[in-house]
Amino acid sequence: MSSRKPLPLIAAAASVALLATACSSTKATGEGGDEVRLVSSGKLITCTHLPYPPFQFKEGKKIVGFDVDLIDLVAEELNAKQEIVDTPFEGIQSGEDLNARKCDLAAAGMTITEVREENLDFSDPYFAATQALITKKGAPYGSLADLKGKKLGVQQSTTGEEYAKKEAKGVTTVQYEDLALLLTAVKTGKIAAGINDNGVLFDYVKQNPDTEVQAEFDTGEEYGFAVQTGNDALRKKINEVLTAAKDDGRYDKIYKKWFGTEPKK
Repeated sequence: MSSRKPLPLIAAAASVALLATACSSTKATGEGGDEVRLVSSGKLITCTHLPYPPFQFKEGKKIVGFDVDLIDLVAEELNAKQEIVDTPFEGIQSGEDLNARKCDLAAAGMTITEVREENLDFSDPYFAATQALITKKGAPYGSLADLKGKKLGVQQSTTGEEYAKKEAKGVTTVQYEDLALLLTAVKTGKIAAGINDNGVLFDYVKQNPDTEVQAEFDTGEEYGFAVQTGNDALRKKINEVLTAAKDDGRYDKIYKKWFGTEPKK
């Protein structure tokens, strides 16, 4: 039994008011008229893990990218401004950051998986991805089998790491906290190769012609934006915006801006 004494009436009322203020809401609604509630009024706070170009990365002092532009469309619908929080990927995929109300949603080039769906609610898929292998240009590693006895870089808590654990037999995997560290290790020859999503690797080799993508692996992955489990109003609003953007051409325009071509239909 609790030993706490009942709050006086005025104090109790103040506590209720404070609690209501702590969970701000917008006037925007999702399907069925559900009110979208935000962590901070007027802001749509996005958790991501930098850098992950062209999805999210810093350009000067500004964070830009494919995911950023898509979530800006959601923020506009909510009469809010997107604010981005850079945080370790583990806290994103585990749902910890969303549960702690560090952010309203996660946009981190994140593949929808059954394990992650236990901790997060995902939007409809917005990008098709697969795993790919990157090496220094001219390296004799066209497959995972070619890397037997070599070091393969993986980014922790990613589907690339899981794929490497299952498929890279006789290979030593080296774990990196973020993509930038992994790619630097490939470029400097610290490791023989790295594995990650094809979109970010093709973007990297365009800027670094001394590297190349040697192979792609048909993993059939799809990215989704994530919200806290049970936050159906925000999830539905994101889906509404994605559907509308694909119908009216805004999605194709944003896709071409970051990938140089329109998405395959």
